[in-house]
Amino acid sequence: MPVLLTGVAAGLGRWLGQFNRVLIALCLGCVLLLSACGTSANGLTGNYVEDTVAVADSLLSTISLASDDPGRPEAETQARALMSDYMARYRPRSAVNGLSSFTTMQTALNSLAGHYANYPNRPLGEALQSRLTKELKKAETSVVRGA
Repeated sequence: MPVLLTGVAAGLGRWLGQFNRVLIALCLGCVLLLSACGTSANGLTGNYVEDTVAVADSLLSTISLASDDPGRPEAETQARALMSDYMARYRPRSAVNGLSSFTTMQTALNSLAGHYANYPNRPLGEALQSRLTKELKKAETSVVRGA
């Protein structure tokens, strides 16, 4: 009889070990799933108007940085990630991507992304900076107006 109890105890121990691993995996999966439901790492909320204004303001401050500003490379890296997240979130939405504010925003983001991709170490030219400032402000006022 003691041999039988030893075998049962060993089987129960293995079962509890597997149960613990499964329980830990389920908890980790739930945590990851719930954390994915929050706001994105760049602070996009899912509200088109708020996100458009926030992205426009962030990009306006980034493009206004001086070329010798030590924080410029980091700001440009964050701007690239923010632009990518914004377009990934709103380009597929048919309720949004036909609005004039989105079209204007998309034009500005494409221009800025093109500059960062082709000339990563050069500052923005005056003409491009001026055009981007106008487009971002126009997109901001259009989205607040509802267009």
